[in-house]
Amino acid sequence: MSKILVATEKPFAKSAVEGMGAILNEAGLSIDTLEKYTDKSELLEAVKDAEGLIIRSDKIDQQVIDAAQNLKIIVRAGAGYDNVDLKAASARDIVVMNTPGQNANAVAELGIGMMIYLNRSQFNGKAGTELRSKTLGIHGYGNIGKILAQIAHGLGMKVYAHDPFVEPKIIEDDGVINEKDVKDLYKKSQYVSVNLPANDKTKGMINADLLSLMPEGGTLVNTARKEIIDEESVLKVFKERSDFRYISDIAPDCKDEIEKNFEGRFYFTPKKMGAQTMEANTNAGLAAARQIVGYLSKGDKTFQVN
Repeated sequence: MSKILVATEKPFAKSAVEGMGAILNEAGLSIDTLEKYTDKSELLEAVKDAEGLIIRSDKIDQQVIDAAQNLKIIVRAGAGYDNVDLKAASARDIVVMNTPGQNANAVAELGIGMMIYLNRSQFNGKAGTELRSKTLGIHGYGNIGKILAQIAHGLGMKVYAHDPFVEPKIIEDDGVINEKDVKDLYKKSQYVSVNLPANDKTKGMINADLLSLMPEGGTLVNTARKEIIDEESVLKVFKERSDFRYISDIAPDCKDEIEKNFEGRFYFTPKKMGAQTMEANTNAGLAAARQIVGYLSKGDKTFQVN
């Protein structure tokens, strides 16, 4: 019986693991779990005889792939997959997949929640501001962007989006104003939510040239990866504009400087929280198990990323 390893430093919910096990067992596959491991050596040992691997934010590098001599497929339960060495996997003909859309609602709700939290003076009793009638720019109109637009419309916001990889009609059919030029998105948006993958083209993309275009009270919302944000630019705009604010689902490397100098103008989650809901946890885990079964039984490579 082929072994499928679920290796998660941050474990799935118990019910999710049980559901994954049921899916895999029904297909004649066995499930093994490595949870809350504290040393890489534990992962290297556990993966030795695995044919399939399901992970979350766990780092799968050349060393892990070299140790996994039977490995045929890796599924990252979530949208981002920059924690997997795609080149090393491809060299071994190991298929790498993600589970796009499964965490989208959780991430979108977190983005809106952080906006409300900062707007209401972090619930410290002081008067705050509302989102109604404000403008939201969505930079990257994928699964998360679409849900963000739905929630924002419900809150009475005017929504813009920029995504050169999405047909304008798809954006416009959602009642969102399509902006062909990314600069126009930032010029018109009091809030900009960044929903981009981290890759060679996007790293450092959000810079002072864009941020300085934002209207008064401009607020950058990052629920993607910190590498997308040029941190020197963020510090520059913080210093030049007393109205600029920054919200992020992952603390930047310059966190200490921001905390020291710009009180009340930022919020960073203690750790990455975008996918940390029971529903997203379960959805992503079950999708990963189904994709393992689909590939090993039928050769289905839907959602392959390498």
